[in-house]
Amino acid sequence: MSSTDLPMAHGGIGNAVSDSLTMIGRSIRLTRRQVDTLFMSIILPLLMMALFVYVFGGAIDSGTEYINYVVPGIILLCTGYGASSTAMSVADDMNSGMIDRLRSMPIRSSAVLTGHVVASVTRNALSTSIVIGAAVAMGFRPNAGLTDWLLAIGLVLLYVLALSWLAAGLGAIAKSTESASTLSFFMLFIPYLSSAFVPTSTMPPVLRVVSEHQPITPIIETVRGLLTGTPIGDDGWIAPAWGAGLLVVSFTLAVRLFRRRTRR
Repeated sequence: MSSTDLPMAHGGIGNAVSDSLTMIGRSIRLTRRQVDTLFMSIILPLLMMALFVYVFGGAIDSGTEYINYVVPGIILLCTGYGASSTAMSVADDMNSGMIDRLRSMPIRSSAVLTGHVVASVTRNALSTSIVIGAAVAMGFRPNAGLTDWLLAIGLVLLYVLALSWLAAGLGAIAKSTESASTLSFFMLFIPYLSSAFVPTSTMPPVLRVVSEHQPITPIIETVRGLLTGTPIGDDGWIAPAWGAGLLVVSFTLAVRLFRRRTRR
């Protein structure tokens, strides 16, 4: 049995926390060095927001100011870009010999995943803050109170955690950073099959069914309702249920895929 299989290797919970903190610090330092990746995770959502607001927005009837409609979708699109880079970072560690080097040290190799996930959340917090700031400059006018903001942030954080753990799992089985990018492509694509950019009522029947029965739409509708006051309805409990379910599945999958890969 390898150290990866032990829930409290190297001295118990205290050392497990210490190992995770070490890997978190390492991943954050790597993020600071990968300026191009961080830049692209910020600039691409900004470009998409500008494209939809200034080019397509005038032709889309959302029932409200289009920028107020589209910003929640851009926020979740932003998290997809961040998670995609997480998958590539994990794949790089898995295929560069990093895990093999950790086996010769008194540190849990599985703490690498925790480090990458926390760094992903940090990157997403930064990029999301920048996107919201830019949206306000472009005319976004949320009318949310403090409680609404906290609930919206909590829901987005839950989604980011779920997506980051899923990305970590995909990175753990990828044979290269390029294949990790391919495996995580759906994280960038699925927001387009939701209510992120247009109301689902405007979609063809088949596509509308897909859009209304996937996790992104209720999360976006809940965030949109909290920030701009639009009706939330059943999405208020469906969204966190989706987020919690995805987090449990993603975490379990990531750990199992990592252990399977590191046993080889």
